[in-house]
Amino acid sequence: MTGLELIPLIVSSIGTTVAAANALYLGTAALLYGGLAVGLGFVSKALTPKPSVPKPEDGTYNLKQSVPSLPIVLGRVKKAGDYVFLEESNGTAFHIIVTAGHRVQGFVQHYLHDEAVTIDGSGIVYLPAHFVDDGDNFVKIVTNVGLDHETDYADVTAEFPSIWSGDHRGNGLASIMMSCATAPSKKYLNIYPNQMPEHSAIIDGMRLYDPRTGLTAYSRNIALMRLWHMTSPYGGKLSLSEMYLPDWINAANVCDQLVTNRSGGSERRYWGGLWFRANSDQVEVGRTLDQAAELVLYERADGMIGVHAGEYVAPTKLFDRRNIISFGLNANVDPSTTVLAMRGRFTDPSDLYNTNDAAIYGNPYVGEDTERTSTVDNVAVQSHNHIQRLQKLAYIRRNAPRVSITAHYDVDNDPSYDRFVRIQYGPKLADAVVEITSKVTISLSDMTVTFSGIVVPSDLYDFNALTEEGTPGSSVVVIPHAGAPIPTGFSVVIQQEVVSGGSTAAYALATWNHLSNSLTYEFEWEKTSGSTGPQSAISVAPNDQVRSGYLADGTQYKFRLRTWAGGASSAWTAYQTLTATADTTPPGVVTGASATGGVGQGTYNWTAPNSANYAGARLYVNTSNTFVGATLMATEYGAPSSADSHIVTGLTAGTKYGFIVAINASGVAAANVATGSFVVT
Repeated sequence: MTGLELIPLIVSSIGTTVAAANALYLGTAALLYGGLAVGLGFVSKALTPKPSVPKPEDGTYNLKQSVPSLPIVLGRVKKAGDYVFLEESNGTAFHIIVTAGHRVQGFVQHYLHDEAVTIDGSGIVYLPAHFVDDGDNFVKIVTNVGLDHETDYADVTAEFPSIWSGDHRGNGLASIMMSCATAPSKKYLNIYPNQMPEHSAIIDGMRLYDPRTGLTAYSRNIALMRLWHMTSPYGGKLSLSEMYLPDWINAANVCDQLVTNRSGGSERRYWGGLWFRANSDQVEVGRTLDQAAELVLYERADGMIGVHAGEYVAPTKLFDRRNIISFGLNANVDPSTTVLAMRGRFTDPSDLYNTNDAAIYGNPYVGEDTERTSTVDNVAVQSHNHIQRLQKLAYIRRNAPRVSITAHYDVDNDPSYDRFVRIQYGPKLADAVVEITSKVTISLSDMTVTFSGIVVPSDLYDFNALTEEGTPGSSVVVIPHAGAPIPTGFSVVIQQEVVSGGSTAAYALATWNHLSNSLTYEFEWEKTSGSTGPQSAISVAPNDQVRSGYLADGTQYKFRLRTWAGGASSAWTAYQTLTATADTTPPGVVTGASATGGVGQGTYNWTAPNSANYAGARLYVNTSNTFVGATLMATEYGAPSSADSHIVTGLTAGTKYGFIVAINASGVAAANVATGSFVVT
């Protein structure tokens, strides 16, 4: 075995260089001992720009392009997708959108323009209520999770048989089909307040292999994500047999450990999620996952890839004056290299999975006029407690003293597979724990081992959430679409005005409480019976009243009001029912009122009053000589000052009492006049 075969390569840690990380992605230790030609080939690849890991906000909108790169979803994320179909038929638009280029666990919550929606078992969107109008549903969402053999979307196949068939299944692609029916122009902005819906969803992503169980299942464990990434064609391109599974099992267990957050609740130590594309910079993807779970990947002497979990392990290797050949110490007190505080940015599920700022760890203005801070920015972190723990670690490491060691090498003090070692080199460093941050170089020619590291406390990973987590910033509250406000104080009165010819006509005047000078109102009226349809009038802002057209005299109407703002309307108010009255003045009373009985009938006689507005008389009957409780039997129309009579039929036998009431054309009644008793046989 040569000395080079013993060189373990730390490929991803807090102190790892980009070149070292590229080495694993492009072929592990090849840059160290693969030859100049191979190295130049890797360098040329490294110079080729690749898309970075997308921020959560990059997944807000659905992408329309010819051939998008496959999206990969790890853990739980909120994202839109890539269009593969958008057509319209018979007034309905059909959207097919791929959200992940692989099978996912499922869709947790659908959003339309960041508005959470509720769907039934058939995919019909019934909440928020503005997507439903008069019992008509306008939006439907159906999903496929990306099985190896999927089914086509039947609605699309039925509408577009010439371009879409049962063969268009989207095998292995998680997707959604959204259909949006055209809304009437007057209701369009009520139903679609943000125009055509923009779909996104919270998704439980890829199913991951777990070496602890040997099963493949959905997980938010970041160590399992990194294991998948190292063995995927998009990441390390290695096989599972090349991974040192005992290390990965331990790392997964550490990620699943419970920690206490500032609210007193429990959460997993290193859980998270992110999404990226197949053509994203996979080195950056790996570094993001490593930082989120505090992982350090390294190549073992047997060529397998091991991993140090994000935990403190008590050192088993000791370096002191007996074996240290060369010792360098940098106290790291220069303001240009140290910080006073650490900032953090993470993906906040409580803010629709957008990027938010965490509480500052430390004090950036201790005795200085200038701010000295650094930022931990990790899109895979989805918990404030999680990012705060990473901020504390970054703060300690950034301000930690640096050491470099060259020591005599033997098997017992080989630190190749260790993350932490103990150093005793007084008086400079009496007894300290050092975290190795460089590759460990072993030279068999002179039997030495060389490495660099930082001095860290043994309680490096301890974290008291109650005192150290701090208070996160407030999330942006998404205010649901409320539409135009429903009118308040709605009131309707019937009024009259003189029209051509000197006659009067009735109309309705609607009023309401003033809210804004920019609002307009629609006033609607309709006959309660025999209606030919509703009519309406629009107010002129900033007026708080509007009148109807002329109403049919003596006819009952129902009235209601709604608000219009920005092309959208509010819901209607409740109906108010009134009778239109053009003439409010009653005519005179009838004279000469009498009634005579007959078989099942009575004959009423009277003389109409000398009133120009007399239109007719209402005939009542009662079993007692009182108008209270009398029954209207008929209405006889006639001219003023004329004698009139009418036979009322359908009466039961017995003594009856009649009453005659004169009315005008609007139905306004004069006082009743009794006919006296009559006998029906």
